[in-house]
Amino acid sequence: MTGFEIFWPMVAHVALVFALYALLSTRRASLIRSGEIDASLFRENRGEPGESLIVRNSIANQFELPVLFHLCCVLLYITEADNLLSLGLAWLFVALRYAHAFIHVTSNRLRFRQPLFMAGFIVLFAMWTWLSVWMAMS
Repeated sequence: MTGFEIFWPMVAHVALVFALYALLSTRRASLIRSGEIDASLFRENRGEPGESLIVRNSIANQFELPVLFHLCCVLLYITEADNLLSLGLAWLFVALRYAHAFIHVTSNRLRFRQPLFMAGFIVLFAMWTWLSVWMAMS
């Protein structure tokens, strides 16, 4: 490895967050243009229509568990524990976040979303476990 590979999954996750913000803006603008809602509705975020609410919730979800992901990636890099195992886990976590967000903003079926979330949780736990083992052995 050349040294910065662990940051690419982080960049990919940030791209997901930006894409979700773009989708939220698009959905809100469409609702305003169609006359279904007034723009002032978003001033206090009360009673947001379901079309944009699910995107807003998906964005909020990207700042919960993924915060621990970003921190872990930085710590993996600092401690030089960023090897193929941690890189594979990082990419897997991001892929699961993309799948989770896709389900969230489309069908929003908990039946599909929840297992993806749990899989990401387990992968992130594995990343933190690897970091802890690495530090204990160093």
